[in-house]
Amino acid sequence: MQRADSLSSEASPRRLSLPGWRVFSIILSAVLVVLLLTLFGNKLQHLELASLVLIAVVAALFVVILFHTRFLLRAREQHVASDERFQQMANNIQEVFWMMDAQTKKALYVNEAYEAITGYSCQSAQENPSSYEDLIHPEDRVRVLARLDEATQSGQFSEKFRIVCAGGEIRWVSVSGFPVRDAGGRISRLVGTAQEITAQHQAEEQVAKNLTLAESAWAEADALRKATLALTQDLRMDYVLDTLLQSLAELIPYEYARVLLLEDDTRIFVAREKGRELSNYPMTLDAADFPLLGRIMTSQDSILLPDTQEEKDWQAFKGQADIRSWLCVPLVASRRILGFLSIGHSQPNSFTREHVRRAQLLAIPAAAAIQNARLYECAEIYGAELEKRVEDLRQTQRALEQSEEGRRVSEDKFQKVFRSSPIPFSITTFNEGRFLDVNAAFERRYGYSRIEVIGHTVHELRIWEDSSDRQQMTTQLQHGGPIRNVITRLRTKSGEIKLTAYSADRIQFDGQSCILAVSEDVPQFEPRQTN
Repeated sequence: MQRADSLSSEASPRRLSLPGWRVFSIILSAVLVVLLLTLFGNKLQHLELASLVLIAVVAALFVVILFHTRFLLRAREQHVASDERFQQMANNIQEVFWMMDAQTKKALYVNEAYEAITGYSCQSAQENPSSYEDLIHPEDRVRVLARLDEATQSGQFSEKFRIVCAGGEIRWVSVSGFPVRDAGGRISRLVGTAQEITAQHQAEEQVAKNLTLAESAWAEADALRKATLALTQDLRMDYVLDTLLQSLAELIPYEYARVLLLEDDTRIFVAREKGRELSNYPMTLDAADFPLLGRIMTSQDSILLPDTQEEKDWQAFKGQADIRSWLCVPLVASRRILGFLSIGHSQPNSFTREHVRRAQLLAIPAAAAIQNARLYECAEIYGAELEKRVEDLRQTQRALEQSEEGRRVSEDKFQKVFRSSPIPFSITTFNEGRFLDVNAAFERRYGYSRIEVIGHTVHELRIWEDSSDRQQMTTQLQHGGPIRNVITRLRTKSGEIKLTAYSADRIQFDGQSCILAVSEDVPQFEPRQTN
């Protein structure tokens, strides 16, 4: 458009409009008549008035014809120049400019950009007006031609489709058209532009692909997040194993899956399975009988067998002889193998490296959950002993309530047990969580001296990493239920977060409703990162 405007502005100083030519010719004719009368005045005096008027009219007519002829010549030159400039502008446009007969759908005109985009010459388009049909990709041809038929009635055409260039290259184009109507209002022609959008289309496809990958990654991350939360909701081993196999099914389309746990260096037992029922459950295995399991125990690396029949070391598991695809991932916690995730399918090539990656990601929280479940089982054993100690304290409290003398005796007994216990004890008010007393074991574990905590609340000292954990604990105590070996996270004076087996009961102390709490260390395990 800028080029066309510049051409128009360059041509405008040389143009003279039609009204200007007419005025100029009339004035000039009048001037010539006056000059003739002046020059030939004496000779014209002998002529009659009618003859003089006739001579003046003829002279004026001659001048008008002369200048109008010049005007027509200039107008023709400008018209030819305008057509040439239009042709030049059409050829310089980077988009294809096209014109088509609306009735016959024959191509009437294309500019030189047609050659650059399609590889075919403009002459070939003129010699074969229907060649554009063969130019359209076969898979898009029916749709595009149908839309073109509709455009001859509606006058609107806007499509994106593929074309097959002269060298066989496939390109994407965006074609738009609008109608040109005749005097009767009917659509006589379609004109429009076509622009190559191959790079744009590829970019759009890449964006769509990236979006699909992002959605897939988000879905995978969400599934792993839910699996991690589910695995930590309950520390009972049965719950952990069932949740693990259910979460695995949401990530990998398997037919058989087993959780194999180590009993010792080589003995393995099937802790849980899904997909097939075992006749003798639980079943035990010896790693020495399964070379692939031995290889995983040595390297701590996952194994993927697209087709078990092509693996010489493959040894089928009992009850799963028809496995053709097999995937096995170690469950590692604290750099020690706890067991394996064994995943199978009856069809070969059912698993990919992507499935291996997903299984490895799930194995990280799964190993931690299994380790915590084992610690929880141990904590239950320790909890029985702790419960006895708490019962002793409660008996002492009851004796204290019976008499003042008995209170002093019981208080002495209570203080001895409380102070001498190697396990951290604390007494806090029920509502505020304000410390009334702690023992020496508490001071050692949390780094506070007794003076530093007495009178302060657990909220002021930020003992609980998650304050909602204490809220849940007080709610359970308020309904009369004791707290036994709940795994939680408590903060020391230095800011260190410790994984804690927490037990508590509601007691009366110094006339107040209080909480007697017992806490012990639970070792933290960092899952081994897998590639």
